[in-house]
Amino acid sequence: MESTVKTVAVIGCGARGCGTYARIMKGSFSDRFRVVALCDVKPELLERYGEIHEVPEADRFTDETVFFEKKRADLLLVCTQDADHTRMIIKGLSLGYDILAEKPLTSSRKDCRALLAAQKKYGGKVLVCHVLRYAPAFRKVAELLDAGEIGKLAAIEATEQVWYPHQAHSFVRGNWRNSKETSPMIIAKCCHDLDLLQYYAGSRCRSISSVGDLSWFKPENAPAGAADRCTECPHIDTCPYSAKRIYIDRWKNYPDSWFSYIIAFERPLTEEALEKAIQDGPYGRCVYHCDNDVVDHQMTTMTFENGVKATLTMTAFTANGGRIMSFYGSLGEIVLNEDENTVKLMKFGEEPQVWKISELVTSGSGHGGGDYGLVAELADMVDGKAPARTSLAASIESHLMAICAEESRLAGGKLKKVH
Repeated sequence: MESTVKTVAVIGCGARGCGTYARIMKGSFSDRFRVVALCDVKPELLERYGEIHEVPEADRFTDETVFFEKKRADLLLVCTQDADHTRMIIKGLSLGYDILAEKPLTSSRKDCRALLAAQKKYGGKVLVCHVLRYAPAFRKVAELLDAGEIGKLAAIEATEQVWYPHQAHSFVRGNWRNSKETSPMIIAKCCHDLDLLQYYAGSRCRSISSVGDLSWFKPENAPAGAADRCTECPHIDTCPYSAKRIYIDRWKNYPDSWFSYIIAFERPLTEEALEKAIQDGPYGRCVYHCDNDVVDHQMTTMTFENGVKATLTMTAFTANGGRIMSFYGSLGEIVLNEDENTVKLMKFGEEPQVWKISELVTSGSGHGGGDYGLVAELADMVDGKAPARTSLAASIESHLMAICAEESRLAGGKLKKVH
């Protein structure tokens, strides 16, 4: 089947929508995709990405209602805030779009049913951005499991190292800090992990128990004399969560630090722009004096219908980021450790085999090559050359798991049935 150029409309032009997916489309898949319409509440983003993609001003929208008055392209990228996703996906399907949808889709069982019903009614294709399924390291693990390298899989132990500055940025000061405005953290941060666990287990999840809470980022833990804003605080140069240290000092040492590029719109980025952002914006608030309510650690235990067991520990309190996943089978063990840059196969009675994650990655995009792999599969999906690996139906399972985990946590760890 011949490939054709698909036109693309993007709603939500931030770090994921235009900063990642549309950027990859323009850079590596310009023969498959062309961005023709943009919608965002921030005019500065529309101006920046409108110029990059040569989108006329008439096709740049700040009003969602006007944007959805008609179908404007073949493909719709829904990359807005979590609470917007279900509404916009259903509207897009009703207009006849195929859709790339940023996760999480929802934190509601009712919405899960509504999304599946809408796809059945309107028939559009939906690919959900569970990008780790497309990352070479995580695909390597799937290949080893599918090949029976460790025999019968019995259990999986996963750790999501959120990383202390990431917690401060996204889940204390940032967009995902308050579950009433977005989603509980087990959904916002760990729908990747839960998606992978059910994918690797090869089964629906039967039951879940989960415990966790917000233990540290609250007023009573603030150091003596702490101010409401870092720029006014005596601890600005010593507190590990200081906005100056995370956004300015780190940027000076690591110019590609993504935290800094999100809080200031000026390009090229300058120290003055960052100083203004932490002086006046939400990312300069003291982490002990924000309106956050999401957890900073959570532990979840799962039993799958085929008997496989799994645990997931999500914690803010790690010196480094990255996932660690251990797979225990009847004939061996696999350990994926992003922090150590390795996938290790240890078959019982044999010498270990080790693959460097950095050597498995062939593209330079984020999430260990997963962002690039997702866009590549999207191109094949809309051309009818490949099924959607992270389809709407496949994604709903991990969302139901996350919703169940949060229900269990709020019930003090009570065992809950997923379905």
